[in-house]
This record gives sequence, structure tokens and C-alpha cells, in this order.
Amino acid sequence: MRSTSGYWSASGLGVLAQPGWLALGVVIGTAWQLQQQELWPLGWHVLPAVLVALVALVALVAQGSGLLRAWPRPQAGWPVALARPTLILLTGAAVAFGLVGWRSHERQLDRLDPSLRGMEVLLTGVVATLPIRGAQGQRFVFEVESAEQRGQPVKVPRQVQVGVWRPAQGAGPDVAPELPDFHAGDRWRLPVRLRPVHGLSNPHGGDRELHAWSQGIGAQASLRPGARWLGSTDRHALERWREGVSTRLQQRLQSTGHGGVLAALAVGDQDAIAPDDWQLFRRTGVAHLMAISGLHITLFAWLAVALLGRAWRLSGRLWPALLMRWPATRVAAVGGWCAAATYALAAGWGVPAQRTVLMLALALWLRASGRHWPWPVQWLVVLAAVLLLEPWAWLQAGFWLSFVAVGILMATGGPGGQSGRGRLSAALGLLREQVVITLALTPLSLWLFGETSVVGLLANLVAIPWVSWVVTPLTLLGGLLPALWDLAALALDPLHRLLVFLADSDRAVWSRAAWPWPWALAALAGAVLAVMPWPPLLRCSGLLVLAWALTWTPDRPALGHFRLLALDVGQGSAVLVQTRHHALLHDTGPAWGAAGDAGARVVVPTLKALGVVPDRIVVSHRDTDHAGGARAVRLAWPEATWLSSEPSLAPTPCHSGQQWRVDGVHFEVLSPLAEDYTPAGRGRLTSNAMSCVLRVEAADGTSAVLTGDVDAPRETRLALARPDLRTDLLMSPHHGSRSSSSPVLLNVWRPSVVIVQAGFMNRFGHPAADVLERYRARQISVFDSPSCGAAGWHSAAPRQVTCERQHRMRYWHARVEPAANPPTGSLRP
Repeated sequence: MRSTSGYWSASGLGVLAQPGWLALGVVIGTAWQLQQQELWPLGWHVLPAVLVALVALVALVAQGSGLLRAWPRPQAGWPVALARPTLILLTGAAVAFGLVGWRSHERQLDRLDPSLRGMEVLLTGVVATLPIRGAQGQRFVFEVESAEQRGQPVKVPRQVQVGVWRPAQGAGPDVAPELPDFHAGDRWRLPVRLRPVHGLSNPHGGDRELHAWSQGIGAQASLRPGARWLGSTDRHALERWREGVSTRLQQRLQSTGHGGVLAALAVGDQDAIAPDDWQLFRRTGVAHLMAISGLHITLFAWLAVALLGRAWRLSGRLWPALLMRWPATRVAAVGGWCAAATYALAAGWGVPAQRTVLMLALALWLRASGRHWPWPVQWLVVLAAVLLLEPWAWLQAGFWLSFVAVGILMATGGPGGQSGRGRLSAALGLLREQVVITLALTPLSLWLFGETSVVGLLANLVAIPWVSWVVTPLTLLGGLLPALWDLAALALDPLHRLLVFLADSDRAVWSRAAWPWPWALAALAGAVLAVMPWPPLLRCSGLLVLAWALTWTPDRPALGHFRLLALDVGQGSAVLVQTRHHALLHDTGPAWGAAGDAGARVVVPTLKALGVVPDRIVVSHRDTDHAGGARAVRLAWPEATWLSSEPSLAPTPCHSGQQWRVDGVHFEVLSPLAEDYTPAGRGRLTSNAMSCVLRVEAADGTSAVLTGDVDAPRETRLALARPDLRTDLLMSPHHGSRSSSSPVLLNVWRPSVVIVQAGFMNRFGHPAADVLERYRARQISVFDSPSCGAAGWHSAAPRQVTCERQHRMRYWHARVEPAANPPTGSLRP
């Protein structure tokens, strides 16, 4: 009869062993807790851990009292073999679930009180992070010591992200008239206007609120006039040191343009890298190298081990007792780990740094204790440790890219494999490693970002050794001898030129529609199977699974119908209209100054992730909240046909009477009139009045009207000129401004649904209260982007609107009340 331990080993359950099952439980418990839309009561989080602890206590008491020996010994088999790992797994899951829930409740209590939204308060505290500076301002995390409103103390979150921006022409009152010089560790008294953390919500888009939550930021604020410096402190000395190094480096290398990249390599200041450089690194697949990565920390640890070992052996010649008491190998290993941990902390302690430091610590402990754990156990234990430190990293792309890459390398034998020795071996090892990583991470990149670099393999073969062995060491040594920073910039220049050459092609990046998660998991499993050191038949089957996953295509509207997606771009407009085989984009989103524009950061990534290629783009008028993303959109789809009332945006002006039909769907421009243009093609009316108004009608008569910023006089003209027109969906004119949505237009067109694209707590007060009252009086369902996120609508279901923000809602998201509640019986956002 086979014993329980025999089943434990022979069945494969023993591969993970007890630490592996415990770590797997931690991962499951963390992932389970992060799925909550509303945060459960604290008792429900603690209850599983308490129950598991009671079971363990009863088992220990029974074992100590001899009760278990009195029971008949169960026969060995699968049930008995499963009992131990199941109990260990449940223990890890319960503990992790309770810990994450407890930390979440702490942060929930530290959020901004709803009564302080939009209010001005006086904060006293210390700048806690390295300020992120740009051409139009800066932002930083402020550690609050006290807060008051009208002389009375108020409770605010412990950490507030403060933004201060330079004055701009036509700027509203939220823009500070001055830009003080903030530094980490300085104490300030700041008059600010508070607001909850709120981010844009689009399909396959990022989650700004999750990032703020994970950093412990409970509110954001805009600086008001009257800030007062109260002196420097000794707090946050590490952040002050990082800021000093980054500033000196960028000032010294300002003429080369590489100061930001070297600052990221030296102290992890990734925000110092210019947006154009980030775009270049993403297109060539080397973005992971242009910051503190696990590879850099491992290299630093290896160099520290070599230097410490050499120095300790030399000192042992003078004091032989040192080597007898503390062997050089152990001293070098511990010292190398301490050096790596110090470097990781100095670089900001990101997820890749945490993973590397913990992996090195585990390897050091296993070696010192003489233990040998299989690679899945090591990988799971480090993954669980990172999640215990930073549980919300589970939902971040960098976490998955880092751990999947390391797991693949561990499973396939590590860098270099067994190809031999010498320089040829190193080159072959690097090539093998990059082929494996590229194939394994391609499905993950396509899922997370909707694109992957085609030239990444070649770029990394050059960039990894050059950055790791030349640029990074020179950058780090430059802290002791600043002249070496000049050499580091000089070494980076040829690599930068090569990357520009590789990226200067339309085929440098492969984009495709992002998979649904079941297809993505199948694609990732197929890629992993293909690179594992297993029999060729299994590896070929992995390639077949991957090829099958690549056949997936997103669904399209039926012929004669269309789908509309009002993107969440803040205070601006961008609307996608998709038919069976074609797509139209109406407006390109706002420009955000030095922070970029919605075209590059929202519109283009979202459309690529959806697998949409617009063949016609209409920019309603020249205002930057509608045309700010035009450049990025034009670069992404240069073959598209453009229409606009602004001649600098499109050679063909839009005017009433223009119409076309695709896939059984009718498109018609309603405004402006042809006579509203001068002979030179310029508009005779104001910018808003020249908005291109587009009507889209399905084969069954269901219709939507995209209005831009058209004003009330033009609305009245449209309604009276075509009194027979009706519409099911109306994009609220001018973001719900008082100057639009006239009663005449609403009475004639009779929309049943209105979508308002406006920014969260915007300074214009959009949508206006009286406009909302007009909608409410006519029983019109209203959906606004701050509470709904990207709003989806389909001509086949004209009274239904899907809200991306509600679909993605988790407990860390700010609860935003809809601007206007829909009438009874209609769909609520």
C-alpha cells in the first residue's frame, strides 16, 4: 500500500511543497479580494483567517494531546494526499484575503470627505516625493500634517497629490499665478482646492485611481495663490537625494537630450524621460531597459559581490582570522545583496526592483541553508512576497511582464542555457534568451497594450549588453565622478540613433485588437508551451494554440446597423462610429499642454485595442478640446479621409448636403451651410457655430446626431429647416453648456438618450443645471462621462447605454453621482 507521502510525491503535488502551496494561497487570496466592487465589511475579511486559525489550533491541540493517535490511521490515497496542500493553500488564501482587506479599509477611511470636494483648505505638511516637473507646471505628493478651513481644523487624507501649473492665456481661477520651487523634504503651507482622485475610464485603458490608491494618495489638489515656505526638514532625505542627482544630471546633459534617460537609470526618475523618447522605446521594445530593471539590479549586485569578495580576501592576508570566522563568499554574497537592496531603494522601489531583491534574498537563503526548491516554488514565493508588500500590483501590467519574463527564464534554464562557454556561448545565450522572451511575452503585450514591437528582438540584442555593461555602469559611477555622465551620454547616443532607425517604419509595431481574457490566456499558454524545454510535439502544439488564438477578431455591427462609443477624454470630445466594415471618428479629444493630448494617450490606443481603423475622420471645429489630438490621430492613420470646418485641419470643408452611405448606414452633414464659408475657405461664424454636425442613420431609421459645440442659433436653424427629423441619441451640444441644447432642438428632434462628454468637476460647470432640467423635463436619459466613463450605444438597442466605468468599478474607484438621474423605467448608468 502506498503511503501518503508516496502519493504526495508521485502525484506531482509535492512539486510545490509546503512553501509553494502557501504562496499559491496568498496569490489566490489577494486576487480574490481585488475583485470586490464594494469593499466588504472588515469582519468578512477577517473571518476566513479566524476560521483557518481555529482549525489549525484544534489540529495542534489534538496532536499534542494524542487524540489523533487514537483514531484509526486512514488509508493512503488521493483524498489524504490532497488534505495537506489544501489546508496550507486555504491558510495562505485566508491570511492574504484578510491582510489586503484590512489595508483596504485603512485606505478607505483615509479618503477625501465628500463635503470637502471642490473646497479650498489650507494644508501644512512636507513634500514627500520627487516633484514631477514639466513645461507647464509640476506635481508632487504632499504629506499633510494639519489642515484647516476658515480657521477650523478639518480632516483630510494623509497624502494629497498637489498640482501647480503656470498661468496660461484665458486660464481659469484654478491655475496658480506663480510656480514656487518645491523640493522633497521641504515644509510648506499650501492653500489648495481639493477633489477626489478621478481618472479616465476607457476600454483597455489604464487605471489612474488604482495607481493613486496603491500609493496611498487619498485626494488630489490644485494650488491656489498664497503658498508659504516654512523651511527644510530632515524627512524624506532619500527622495531629496534622488531629486538632487536627477537635477544635476539633467542640467549637465541638457544639450545632449539624454539627461532624462540617464536620470531614470541612476535614480529611477522615469518621469524625466521625454514623451518622445518613451514612444521611441516602446516602439522598439526596450522600454524595460530605460529604467531601473531587475537586470540592472542583478548586475549591480554581481559587481558588488566581485569587489567585496576581492577586498575581503585581500584583508584576509592581513587578518587571517577574518576569513576563518566569516568566509569571503558569504561576506560577498550578503554585501552584494545589501548593495542591490540599497540600489533598489534609491531607485524608487518599484515592482521589478522588489522582485529582484526578494529573488536574490531567497537564493541567498537557500544557498546558506543548503535547501533546494524547484523553480516554481521560488517563483511563487517571491511573487507572493511582492503581493504581500504591494497587493494592488496584481492588476498592473509591469507586474505581469516582470514575473512572466523571469518565470519563463527560470523554466527554460535561465539566460544562456547550456550552449557552452566563452564569448560565442554568451552571444548564443543572449540570442536564445531574447527569442524565448520575445515569443513568450508577445501575447501578453498584445493583450495588455494592443501592440508589440516587431523590431524588439533586434533592438534588445544590441541594447541589453550596451545599456547593461556600458551605459548603466558609467551612469552609476558618475555619481562619484560627474565627468563619467558625459561618457554615458556619449555611449547612449549611437544606441539612440539605432533605435530611431529601427522605429522609423510603419511596420516597427504590430497592432491588433486586444483579446478577451479567455483567448488571451489561451494565447499565453500556447506561447509558454512553445518555449518550454519539452518534446517537440508539445512545443508544436503550443504554436498551434497560439496560431488559433490569433484568428480571433472582435465582433462588428450587422449590416445596416452601427455602434457608437463616446470616449472618456475629460473636458473634450471624441466619438467613434463603427459600421460592419468601416469606422468614422468624430473629433480627436483635447490637448493637455506639456502632458500630451487625448489623441496620443486615449484615442489612438483605445481604437487600436478595439481593432478599429478609421477610414474617415471629422474634426468639428478648431477648438483644442475637439482638435487637440488631431496630430496623433493623423500619424496613426495617415490614409484616412478628413473633413473639418477648419482648413488647417482638413483640405475638404464639411457643409450641409454632404452625405454618403456605407454598409447600409447613412451619414449626412447637417451644419454648417456652404455659405457660412468665405471664398478662401475660412468660416464666417464663430468657431463653435462652425461645428460640423453629423447625423448617422441605420437602415431601420434609428439615428444619432454628433453635434460638436454648435450653439443655440444654429440648433434652432437646424430644427426648423428639418422639422421632420428625429433622433434617438444626441451627443449633448457644447458639453451641456447653457449656450446649447435649446428647447426648440429638443422639442423637434425628441432624443431619448443624451450623452454628455465633460471633464470631472470641470471649471466650466458642464453640464449646466438648467440644461439638465430641460432633459429631465422631457424624460431624456442622461449619461455623463465623469460617472459613466466611455459610453457605448448600439442602433439595434437604442435605449441602452453601457458605461465602462460601471463595468470596471472596484472599491478603490471614486463614486461619482450621475449628473442627472434618468427617468423611471430607463437604464441607469
